[in-house]
Amino acid sequence: MISFARYSTLLALPEVKQAFLSSFLGRIPIGIAGLAILLLVQDVAGSYALAGVVGASYVVGLAAAAPLFGRLIDRIGPRRVLTVCAFLYPATLLALIFSLISDAPIAMTLVFAAVAGASFPPVTACQRAWLRQQLGDDELLTAALSLDAMLVELVFIAGPLLVAILVALFSPAAAVAAAAICGLVGTLQFQGTRALATWRVTAQFAGTRLGPLAEPGFAVLLGLVTCYASVFGLVEIGVTAYAAQAGQPALAGVLLAVMSVGSAIGALLYGSRRWHTTLARQFAYSLAFMGLGIVPLALHWNPVPFGAWCVIAGVAMTPTLIIQSTLVIKTVRAQYATEGFTWSATALLAGVGIGLAAGGLLLERSAVTQLFMVAALVSVGAAALARRHLRV
Repeated sequence: MISFARYSTLLALPEVKQAFLSSFLGRIPIGIAGLAILLLVQDVAGSYALAGVVGASYVVGLAAAAPLFGRLIDRIGPRRVLTVCAFLYPATLLALIFSLISDAPIAMTLVFAAVAGASFPPVTACQRAWLRQQLGDDELLTAALSLDAMLVELVFIAGPLLVAILVALFSPAAAVAAAAICGLVGTLQFQGTRALATWRVTAQFAGTRLGPLAEPGFAVLLGLVTCYASVFGLVEIGVTAYAAQAGQPALAGVLLAVMSVGSAIGALLYGSRRWHTTLARQFAYSLAFMGLGIVPLALHWNPVPFGAWCVIAGVAMTPTLIIQSTLVIKTVRAQYATEGFTWSATALLAGVGIGLAAGGLLLERSAVTQLFMVAALVSVGAAALARRHLRV
């Protein structure tokens, strides 16, 4: 059963409520850009392999720049960083569209994809670091992280549905342009919120230049995140290919959206209850359940039962991400808060990029059903590694 008592207590805090509301639009590109870029490249070039590589370039660009932004935000605060990203991100997305529709060299397209990813506004990392600053109670912080993760899942519901509508009515290029507009307007809205006015910058930074990477156990956690995050990339391109093979490319957005419904339900459930096992075991169990939930997607189902199972397959996905965020908090000192979250996001996105690229290559040689089986095996393997190596 889901209890809403913790969420009511949390949202009774005015600044917390405002922070959640103001961050939503700025995060919409999370649910739009990756899928829209995949569909745009596949539509223009007709190649899943190239679509996977361009999508991976976008994600790897984001992953490479995020820790640099995180360290800068920990030192000077978030406002100036968010302002620069608010304008650079949409500009490079529009350049990416132009490079594809004008038949520019592939290298130019890959550069624009990487720069667009690198300039993605770090709204989520800022939000989570700010929540850590404001909330000292562990149970309330867990509820806040769960609510934040559920907000991201709402993004993954609204984003793919918006992609499906724009692709059906206009083109994949319109969906990429929508990500650019939301990134600009939403980031400026979040940047101006009263909540960020209470941001506390750590005056002195002691210790190694490696920052959170020197914290015991953090590198192991990042390795596990990279491993299991590849499952998300595999599933995303697998669902996209399933929809295309069914003769309904726009259906991919709907299927990914209903999967996010299951993820949102899982987030609400996880954050509303007290769990009596260690975080390491919770992480391992969640990864195992995620893998088992993906297995039935490999069956030869029609779109309606396939979509129904997507809801169930998504249930364990967001609790895994919530536990990951909590593990970052328990592993990394407060002075490295934002950078710790951005390194975690880097590992996550690098894994997604690996999954996208590997999934594209697999689809050139094998069926989509086999791709889902590979995703399930990777998730269960990550669960075994987490059970063996995490001690939090």
